[in-house]
Amino acid sequence: MTRPLFIFEMANNHMGDTAHGIAIIHAIREACTGFDEFDFAFKLQYRDLDTFIHPSFKGRDDVKYVKRFEETRLSHAQFASLLDTMRKCGFKTVCTPFDEPSVDLIEAQGIEVIKIASCSLTDWPLLERIARSDKPVIASTAGATPEEVDDVVSFFLHRGKQLTIMHCVAEYPTPAAHLHIRRIDALRSRYPEVQVGFSTHEPPDETEPVMLALAKGATVFEKHVGLPSEHYSLNAYSANPAQIRNWLEAARRALTLCGSETWPAATTEEAASLESLRRGVFLTRDLQPGETIPDDAVCLAFPPAPGQITANQWSKYTRHIALQPLKAGSPLMAEMVETHREREHVLDTVMAVRQLLQDGNIVVPGKSDLEISHHYGMEHFKEFGLVMITVVNREYCKKLIVMLPGQTHPEQHHKQKEETFVILHGSMTLWLDGKQREANRGDVITVQRGVRHKFYSREGVVFEEISSTHYTDDSIYTDPAITANPRRKTMLTYWL
Repeated sequence: MTRPLFIFEMANNHMGDTAHGIAIIHAIREACTGFDEFDFAFKLQYRDLDTFIHPSFKGRDDVKYVKRFEETRLSHAQFASLLDTMRKCGFKTVCTPFDEPSVDLIEAQGIEVIKIASCSLTDWPLLERIARSDKPVIASTAGATPEEVDDVVSFFLHRGKQLTIMHCVAEYPTPAAHLHIRRIDALRSRYPEVQVGFSTHEPPDETEPVMLALAKGATVFEKHVGLPSEHYSLNAYSANPAQIRNWLEAARRALTLCGSETWPAATTEEAASLESLRRGVFLTRDLQPGETIPDDAVCLAFPPAPGQITANQWSKYTRHIALQPLKAGSPLMAEMVETHREREHVLDTVMAVRQLLQDGNIVVPGKSDLEISHHYGMEHFKEFGLVMITVVNREYCKKLIVMLPGQTHPEQHHKQKEETFVILHGSMTLWLDGKQREANRGDVITVQRGVRHKFYSREGVVFEEISSTHYTDDSIYTDPAITANPRRKTMLTYWL
């Protein structure tokens, strides 16, 4: 998982005063002390004011933002001084350009990341200039439609840009009812190729939003910051250093509560607690060494003893073989048996079958039963076995037979069933009453009643079996050990 990145947006809170801007950077750096699990960045905003503001509006006091931008103007050298302080304090550098000349300045000053403001998200001339830069891009999405965000994501990804999309609401400050933090889920689902973040404008004393955003999977966070002084006050959505520290503490708490995205192993205490509440496996009759313990030789009852096999370890995918004489009434202890777990082999088989069907463009009806025939056990399935998918079994029967590369199906015959095979994909070798022949895609082979038949496929094969009714007791194997194995089949319905 990417370490969470917290971006501190200075915007115009430097007030056109370089010394005040430097003081903000130092104060926020102090507020970040001790949060080693996070990465931090500082952000500026660039406008080439000589061209950004139309000549007819320059010097106007009645237009709010014109007045604000002109009063807080900094020179390139003053911005360079702020950037130097950011770097010395260990911050990554980020900047939002509002026009093309500002992108030129970002490149000239070596700023690391370009941030696109929500108001510029579909400013295509600006986006074209940003795309020519070699910088990673972060883009806020306040007020945008899904189609507009689709266009922007496609634009940057097709140009090989590293992109982060920020959920954002452009209300300053944003009321709780308008935060819509669940939109982070929608962005992560819609754009799995990009990082998703949260650019936040709620009142700075509120810390729940950052916790929720982190829990939703946001990895980049942005907040306006400033430093109140006797000369300068803060607006309602910018955080002071103490509020930033509380904000980071809340994020740390959320990170702890969320834990790892991986599936963690149970702690020792958790495992012991669960084990003590399970049902244990007890023997209901005597068994000899080498016997596979069947379901009818055990009962499940509480409480278990330490080291006893429990109901949670007893399934159709697990075989327990006695290593010593076992007595009726005693608990079945793990040390008394050799355990064979077959679930992983079954899952691997299902995945391989699905791939072979896909390679052959073969359509399988939904909920068709899948039968894994492992004549000598799942541990030998790669050598001996096949998979049968039953489509219909009435007076007539249709199955799809799948053999994986290198598999052999042992010799058998049927007394009641006649069957015809149509090769759909791949190839195989057949032996009919010991006579060998090759079968390839499109071949049709009929096996009459009583004819012994055996198959082998070097590269894998899928063939259709069309037959009279299939009866479970009508497969007679030449090797009696197969018939004597009661666990030679695994049945699945929900496998597609």
